[in-house]
Amino acid sequence: MTALTNASQALLRNRDLLQGRVGFIGLTGPGLLAELSFSESPLVICEHAGTFARLQAADRCQPVFGYRADCPGSLDTVVLFVPKAKAALTMQLALAASLLTRGGGLVVVGEKKEGIAGAVRQLQAIAPDASKQDSARHCQVWLAHPPQTGQPFVAEQWLSWHQAEVAGTDIPVADFPGIFSAGRLDEGTRRLLATLAEQPPRGAVLDFACGSGVIGAWLQTRYPDLGPVDGVDVQAQAIDCARQTYARNSASGELVASDGLPAELGYYRSIITNPPFHTGVRTDTSMTETFLRQVRAHLLPGGELRLVANRFLPYVSLLEEGVGPVRILAEDGRFVVYQARRA
Repeated sequence: MTALTNASQALLRNRDLLQGRVGFIGLTGPGLLAELSFSESPLVICEHAGTFARLQAADRCQPVFGYRADCPGSLDTVVLFVPKAKAALTMQLALAASLLTRGGGLVVVGEKKEGIAGAVRQLQAIAPDASKQDSARHCQVWLAHPPQTGQPFVAEQWLSWHQAEVAGTDIPVADFPGIFSAGRLDEGTRRLLATLAEQPPRGAVLDFACGSGVIGAWLQTRYPDLGPVDGVDVQAQAIDCARQTYARNSASGELVASDGLPAELGYYRSIITNPPFHTGVRTDTSMTETFLRQVRAHLLPGGELRLVANRFLPYVSLLEEGVGPVRILAEDGRFVVYQARRA
């Protein structure tokens, strides 16, 4: 069994705070649930496709993927683990309050290095009675009783839009708090799209780690005869945004939530990606390394993988081993765009 996080261990010390029907937001796996007992199966809302799959397999809770749990005012206690994406906290606090019965308790848990102090300030803004219950394992545990509870949570109220323009092709892109590069086109993706303006993809296309759907929508706007561009992402809000972006731009393609490439995925002539390399504040290339071991099985012979990455990330040997010969299509002081072809 995976070791419990510091935040989960801090919560275990304060399990008496979990009264009545309980819900969790931001739980990273089923391990904590095995250490607790509940009179009724807890609700667990998560945004990570891999976590969702593990929770389903463990069969210890009622898991919900994404922020569309349609049960306002149904919980006596909600536990919120401080999210790594600080922009998502305000939305998650609103979701937590919507799930609570009148007088219900909101428990907020987080590590100091993950910003619990800032989270507490936001908690106090919606619940002035918030009080610290414990400090343990570099974490704090807070309890509050928000005065406004039980109101329906409407995810679309948190949706916003920005424009993304590269090489004269300009599209609207959807944003939810906490997704990658919300409110702007990140420079790595800009460099990647610039190479696609010079050397268009051919045949069936997949966008891995598709985020808000900017690559697929931009490609189909620039090249109307290209056909659908499928997308895969691990995050619920990202897939939600991608669907909104595709709809606004009249783009098409299957958008799938998955932790890595699903085994049942089809075959592509072009796979395009700006993959993640962070877990919170820590550099973590494990997701991309797993992807590069899987990708060849989904590339047609002669097909290309086009990947943008920060210069310091060691991907060349993995690209050569996993796909085939590598070319550099563009580079600057920060980013490199690689092209690898399957022989």
